[in-house]
Amino acid sequence: MNVSFRQLGAGVLLLAATHFTASAQILPTTTAPADTTHKFENPAGVPSPVTKPWYKGKLVKATIVPALLIGYGAYTFNGGGFYTNQQANRDIHKLFPTYRTKLDNLLIFAPYAELGLVALSGVESRDDRLNTLLVIGKSELIMLATVFTVKNLTRETRPDGSDNLSFPSGHTAQAFLAASIVHTEFRDKSQWYGIGAYTIATSVAALRMINTKHWQSDVVAGAGFGILSAHLGYLTHRNRWGRKPRLLEGTSFSPTWVPGGMGMSVTWRPTP
Repeated sequence: MNVSFRQLGAGVLLLAATHFTASAQILPTTTAPADTTHKFENPAGVPSPVTKPWYKGKLVKATIVPALLIGYGAYTFNGGGFYTNQQANRDIHKLFPTYRTKLDNLLIFAPYAELGLVALSGVESRDDRLNTLLVIGKSELIMLATVFTVKNLTRETRPDGSDNLSFPSGHTAQAFLAASIVHTEFRDKSQWYGIGAYTIATSVAALRMINTKHWQSDVVAGAGFGILSAHLGYLTHRNRWGRKPRLLEGTSFSPTWVPGGMGMSVTWRPTP
């Protein structure tokens, strides 16, 4: 059999190509190694929460109403606005020309009395007693600092001319701060608790104008400062709601008789 070198070379090439193709078909497939660099970022596979726009944040919601009240007070301050302080003062004293009372000095704390009575009656508040007291203390400090700073900066004369500390109204700020605390603590139980507290606060504002102690701009801005202080007190509070500090666990208070009267006994047993 005569086979040329050309035919022999072609056969070898064909045989090699066939062997290479068969080998490629039986080679096991390999997969790329898994990416383990981010495996601890979201192990449960929970979708990332959608970021809320800034105008839906807690700070904006907490400050929008107080900002409107303070803004209106500043707008009507010192005789400005479409309904001036002088016009409001004139209309109020047409209705109450001679009426004067000191009831406004007592009503500023009436919302706190409501808070205590409702809590003692067994209505569960939003937060435990200790955290509520901490928020109240912080809110009071914020309110006093801001109100008296603004008073000394503006130096507005009162309607009765008694001094130059008219703007904003401290009585109104105090009453609306307390009312805002009541509303926040019991709004999940009933809106009527907050309505009652805000009605008392509004009465304080009205009496301050009737008593010729404040202009309308003073009481409107005072309400804004009071509500704002309460909201900031809650926003800046970092204790976990409803959780008592461990130092107070096992603490009990009980009245005891002591020589000359009655005292208070405090007992503490460390929690194991």
